[in-house]
Amino acid sequence: MRIFDPHIHMTSRTTDDYAAMHAAGVRAVVEPSFWLGQPRTAPASFYDYFDSLLGWEPFRAAQHGISHHCTIALNPKEANDPRCTPVLDALPRYLDKDGVVAVGEIGYDSMTPAEDKALAAQLQLAADHRLPALVHTPHRDKAAGLRRTLDVLRESALPPEWVLLDHLNETTVDAATDSGCWRGFSIYPDTKMDEHRMVALLRSHGLERVLVNSAADWGRSDPLTVRRVGDAMLGAGFGEDDVEQVLWRNPVAFYGLSGRLDPTPPGAPDTPAYEGNSLLRGGE
Repeated sequence: MRIFDPHIHMTSRTTDDYAAMHAAGVRAVVEPSFWLGQPRTAPASFYDYFDSLLGWEPFRAAQHGISHHCTIALNPKEANDPRCTPVLDALPRYLDKDGVVAVGEIGYDSMTPAEDKALAAQLQLAADHRLPALVHTPHRDKAAGLRRTLDVLRESALPPEWVLLDHLNETTVDAATDSGCWRGFSIYPDTKMDEHRMVALLRSHGLERVLVNSAADWGRSDPLTVRRVGDAMLGAGFGEDDVEQVLWRNPVAFYGLSGRLDPTPPGAPDTPAYEGNSLLRGGE
C-alpha cells in the first residue's frame, strides 16, 4: 500500500515515527506550517521555523525514504496576535521556494476580524503565486466556520478547485462538496474523525477530491492513522485501486497544482549524508 499523508506536522514527531511510517507504506508527506503550542513573540521565530520546513525536515524524511514538501502561511490562531502579523509581508519570499506546494494552513480559529483579514490576504497570495491553498476549518462551531470560509473564498481570486477544505466531518461534508473545493479529513484520536467514520463517508460521498490525513502533531495523535484508513477501506470491500486513489493519486493531484511536487520517494533509508546548502533554502 502506497501512502501520501497530505497533512502531518513532522516537526513534532520523532525519527522513530518516520521509520514506522515508512514501514507502514508512507512514501510522501506534506507538512503545513502551524501553531507550535507555545506562542511566538516575534516574526523572526517564524522565519527560523519556515527554514526548518524547507531544509531540515526534508533531510530527516529522506533518511527514511519519504518525500517531504511543505505549505507556508500565517496560521489562523496567530493571525490574532499583532506581534505575528508582520509575517504576512515576508511570506512572498517563502512562497517562491521549490519545496512549498501550497499556502497553508490558513482559515479560521475564532472567526475574528483579524482572521478575516489574514485569510483574504493569503488567498490573494496563493493566487498571485499560482499555488493552491490549504484551508483549516475551525474546531469550534464548524458549520458556521465553513459558511464564513466559503463566503471569503467566493470573493477571492482563487478558484475552488485550487482549495482544500481540511478537518471536515459529517456536519460539513455536504457544504464542502457543493462548493467544488477539495475535501480533507483528519483521522485524529478523540477530537476529529476515525477510520470507520471515514469509510462510511467515502461510501456516501465518493472518492473524488478527497484527501485523508493524520494531522499528527504535538497533541495526542498518531502518524499511522492514514494506513488504518487504507486497511479499513479494504476490509469494507473497497478495491486496491480505490485505496490508491484516495491515499496517493488524490493528494498528488491536488498538490501537483503547484507544479513543484515530486512525490518520488528518496533512496532507501541509508540515504547518503546530507550535503550542500539546502538548509539555507528558506533564507535570503
